[in-house]
Amino acid sequence: MLDLHRDLFRGLEKAVADFFSPMPFTPNQYSFSSVVFAFICFYFLIKQNLAWAIIFFLIAAFMDFVDGAVARRKNLTTKKGAYLDTVFDRFVEGILLFGFLFLPLPQIFFPSYIWIFLILFGSMMTTYAKSAAKEKELTVKELKGGLMSRGERSIFYLLAMTTGIFCAEGMVWILAIMAILTNFTALQRIRSAIE
Repeated sequence: MLDLHRDLFRGLEKAVADFFSPMPFTPNQYSFSSVVFAFICFYFLIKQNLAWAIIFFLIAAFMDFVDGAVARRKNLTTKKGAYLDTVFDRFVEGILLFGFLFLPLPQIFFPSYIWIFLILFGSMMTTYAKSAAKEKELTVKELKGGLMSRGERSIFYLLAMTTGIFCAEGMVWILAIMAILTNFTALQRIRSAIE
């Protein structure tokens, strides 16, 4: 849903672009840096240090915001850049979810790795439903929206890790909700494509 309301973030995007545009980095370099910070987040996840993992996850997510802001400010938006941004986003999410597998999380209905797999699958299908609809020419404009788009998933990842500092069971409940909603979002996009 947040991807349908990008206009709400124009002021923040302008401030970020004003600050980062003068720096000697390309938008693609900012995109790639999000993957680097995701690996640092992963390191802290396997060390079971959620506080530091959160910090580096936030930096990775912020770099993903910076790349687009700088590209639009410097008039450097390209199809290649948009493609790399999407691919790097999937890497960041996959690295984060892989890191969750190293946490000693309790079982709620299913082992936690089942919920983590279902989040990954739903996330992948949400993105694939969008790209396949365009590739197969079922839609002219890009499919967006749904209950658990990338922005919402990022917020839920942050919420899950923050909760996990205090309560591992609470973290698993949040992951379970994400697993259900990411797959529901994929179904929403599939339905939008074939209607």
